[in-house]
Amino acid sequence: MSDAFTTRMLHVSTGSRERVVDLTDDCEGFLREVAAGRDGLLNIFVPHATAGIAVIETGAGSDDDLLAALHTLLPADDRWQHRHGSPGHGRDHVMPAIVPPHATLPVIGGRLELGTWQSVCLVDTNKDNPDRKVRLSFLG
Repeated sequence: MSDAFTTRMLHVSTGSRERVVDLTDDCEGFLREVAAGRDGLLNIFVPHATAGIAVIETGAGSDDDLLAALHTLLPADDRWQHRHGSPGHGRDHVMPAIVPPHATLPVIGGRLELGTWQSVCLVDTNKDNPDRKVRLSFLG
């Protein structure tokens, strides 16, 4: 594989509660190792049917607001046809249609080009699966 494309898998433990996990430092560390000052694209992909990737502000309540909004849009109750797992688990399988399982972001001079308050986050509402994989891929 050429150095124009490099990929790595992160392993993220989300525990037994719904979480928004900030991956920005992981993304920046990956780019420091592989981008070598080049321009390109960073793709972040979570290969799970019940998790997503969001670019949002964290630390000021937006992460909790996102989880609250998902509860409003996708209540964890018995309305879902997909019924295995925890009560309301069917919502977890619908969530990636709202928070997609991927994001592709610009890399300029080897650095992730985010806005001042933006962070790259794993969004996991599935309490039944605490171990997640996240693939980082740089194309430069």
